[in-house]
Amino acid sequence: MNRPQTDEYAQYYEKYISLIPDGDLMRVLEEQIAEYNELFEKVPEESGTYRYDVGKWTCKESLAHVIDVERVFAYRLLRISRGDETPLESFEQDDFVLHSNANGRTFKDLLDEFAYLRRADISAIKGLSPEASLRSGTASGNRVSVRALAYMMAGHAEHHKRIFAQNYLA
Repeated sequence: MNRPQTDEYAQYYEKYISLIPDGDLMRVLEEQIAEYNELFEKVPEESGTYRYDVGKWTCKESLAHVIDVERVFAYRLLRISRGDETPLESFEQDDFVLHSNANGRTFKDLLDEFAYLRRADISAIKGLSPEASLRSGTASGNRVSVRALAYMMAGHAEHHKRIFAQNYLA
């Protein structure tokens, strides 16, 4: 799957897509599973409720957010790749986090969910025809292509991996 052109997604998502190098997107998506596991493998559970600043999500809430966005991007990718032209609404990330019960879960549970979800997404992306990867639809009021959603998925996870390393686990 080739990198999307800048007219295939809203400018806001460039910050995610630009984090993904040219090359094998599937490899990046697969490697992120192990990278997340390595990042959190020695983090004690009590660090899960750490907030690096007032008003910021806890470490576990941030991890739940990565999972939620993965799921939302995958849903959009499925709908658009199947030719559904229904405009897809945005979602309120703060409300999702508020109701996630992330702080009541273990890191292992959250990481397992991310891994299962990501593997399913990789399978779905691998099954796309070249034509399907170029389809576009409307999400959050903006045009977006299927391949842009796949890159956004990887880029969003990369973005938060860097935030975890810098602000939560440093």
